[in-house]
Amino acid sequence: MLQHVWIIPALMALSFVLTLTIGKRTPGRGHFIGIGFVSIAFVLSAVTGVQWIQRSGDHVETQAAALADVNPTCSKTAGAAQHGELAEAEGHGEEAAAAEGGESAEAEHFSRPIVQCLHWYTSDSIDVTVGTYLDGQSALMLVVVTFISLLVHVFSTDYVAGDRRYTHYFGFLSLFTASMLFFVLSENTLQMIVGWELVGVCSFALIGHWWEEKPNSDAALKAFLTNRVGDMGLMIGVIILYFVSGNRFNMIDINTAANDGSISHKMLLISACCLIAAVMSKSGQFILHTWLPDAMAGPTPVSALIHAATMVVAGIYMVARLYPVFFNGLSIGGSSVNLLAIVGSVTALFGALLGFVQKDIKKTLAYSTVSQLGFMVAALGVGAWTAALFHLFTHAMFKACLFLGAGSLSHANHHSFNMVDDMGGLRKVMPKTFWTYVIAALSLCGIFPLAGFWSKDEILAGTGGWNVANGAYTFSLIMLLLAAFCTAAYMTRTVWYAFFGEYRGHHHPHESGHRITIPLMLLSGMAVIAGFANLPEHFWFGSGFGSLALKFEHIVEPVGIFFPGHAQGYTHAGFNGKLALVATLAGVLGIVLPAAFYLGKLPFLEGLASRNKVMGFLKRILENKYYLDWLYTDVIVHFVKLPLAKATYWFNQNALDGVVNGAGRTAVNTGRWVYSRIDQGAVDRTVNGIGQVAGATGGELRRAQTGRVQQYAALFFAAAALLAGVIVVVVGS
Repeated sequence: MLQHVWIIPALMALSFVLTLTIGKRTPGRGHFIGIGFVSIAFVLSAVTGVQWIQRSGDHVETQAAALADVNPTCSKTAGAAQHGELAEAEGHGEEAAAAEGGESAEAEHFSRPIVQCLHWYTSDSIDVTVGTYLDGQSALMLVVVTFISLLVHVFSTDYVAGDRRYTHYFGFLSLFTASMLFFVLSENTLQMIVGWELVGVCSFALIGHWWEEKPNSDAALKAFLTNRVGDMGLMIGVIILYFVSGNRFNMIDINTAANDGSISHKMLLISACCLIAAVMSKSGQFILHTWLPDAMAGPTPVSALIHAATMVVAGIYMVARLYPVFFNGLSIGGSSVNLLAIVGSVTALFGALLGFVQKDIKKTLAYSTVSQLGFMVAALGVGAWTAALFHLFTHAMFKACLFLGAGSLSHANHHSFNMVDDMGGLRKVMPKTFWTYVIAALSLCGIFPLAGFWSKDEILAGTGGWNVANGAYTFSLIMLLLAAFCTAAYMTRTVWYAFFGEYRGHHHPHESGHRITIPLMLLSGMAVIAGFANLPEHFWFGSGFGSLALKFEHIVEPVGIFFPGHAQGYTHAGFNGKLALVATLAGVLGIVLPAAFYLGKLPFLEGLASRNKVMGFLKRILENKYYLDWLYTDVIVHFVKLPLAKATYWFNQNALDGVVNGAGRTAVNTGRWVYSRIDQGAVDRTVNGIGQVAGATGGELRRAQTGRVQQYAALFFAAAALLAGVIVVVVGS
């Protein structure tokens, strides 16, 4: 499968075509096609993952050998390596291992990506290719995307049963999955843009699936248009990288050029900032995150797919794939602040705060996604590449479980997501949904030993903490710790309102069927065990995990000239027991305080916002979502639609049209003057005068034609005499 990985996205594209063409005439109205194909895709992805793990155990000690499976037509770097023209990478040998304080032999070996491509088109003698780029990062995403998509397909057969566009829904689920798989396997930046936009188009169709209701279609348009803002940054960044890297689109060459100093720091910085704009829109970073909570208008399984494994992590994946551009352009190694770290840290805290004022359980989870994406971006910003990808992996499991759990609550509660007014006490009638939701929530809160604890702790350690790794990112550490506390607090709020107290709805809720609860059980199980994929090398009191340690890092993280190494200042943070304890206490405190409040143990907090002006002001800011929607809708869009549009119309009517009409009137008047004065008065009179003279002359000459020879002879003699006289005068003079 390593050589034929293109089959996996091709299968899902074929599923899309078959579902829309023959789906309505098949049993299940098309869902069997989608489930069948995504099941095959998942199995093939798992096989690919296993084969990659086996491959990563085969040590390669020279960069030329590491690039042996990169088609030289896809990469100039690979071509140079295969012709012996490539200098070996520095910083991955014994010195790097010693600098990281480890004895692991893995630091001495290179990873071996598999890159294949075909000719796409030629432009100005530049051959552009299309192909696949398989390494640990893309192999991980293949498994995550197909696994989550499979469970979403199964869940949807019950959740959207009887929908008027049932077949259409499953068709676009398949296309959504195919687009994301195409994106993660992209061999070059142009191909990546195609996958990026395909994911956006599919999200537009699925968010607006119930387009008859205006809020749903508005949410789809908002997601589409907000992403277009950031996409301009993506295109500009890709264009800059193309020119500064020597007219190259393929990512191995771009990353190598960013690493070896071929691209100036100034151009790396500019291109990185442009690409960050794309991350802010696609991955819901503050202040372009506003589309993401509104995307909850789509079916809940779509929300799970978007927020766990596809669209919103595309920006994270892009930064990780082009990491040398960001690492060197933003001077991440050895620094203490940069744009990527600031954006992620601010998003993590500000997104978490918005979770406190939502009545809709899905919107609470949406702001949770915003916050957790902030954790991932911050991790990349502080130099914790593996931690970011590891958190992407664990987050996909527990966040998909939480969204599908919210869907189970809604499905059993007549499609209401209002946890404050329409839920309560549901743990008694929905025990499977309750326990799976609580497990996933505890994992999100970072409670030991669930998956979220390991990945979130690795991010916090990567900020520097109390053992400086890639720099002392103190601001990021403080913001992320506060965000961890808030995460635990608002998730406790959702658990309390949904599952405790008395039922406040007006229906008869019941536990969901097996097609809903089985995916929840599988995902909650992954929320427990997924964290063991990257256990730290040294744990409490110096104890270690032996061969189980750092498996995720060794399998997924690239090593070579196309990834930052020790020479660029890239190092790994080790496990820090004190920091892990502080983070865990923050999570526990975030659970205990809200629980005590809801149990009536903290009466002084009751109605605090109404009694304290400052708290009331802060609550209004949160309820109005920092007034960003007001800024975008009531200020910017309103200004464009009314004052700017009216001013433009006036300018068009009075300025542009005035110039055009004035030019037309001037041309008409000029034409009339030319016609009357020149054409009629000069040209026609001259022509008529010549005609009259010619006519008069002819008339006179006709009178001379009498027919008498004597008269003709006299005229001839007179003319000859006149001519002789002229000649005599001329010759004589």
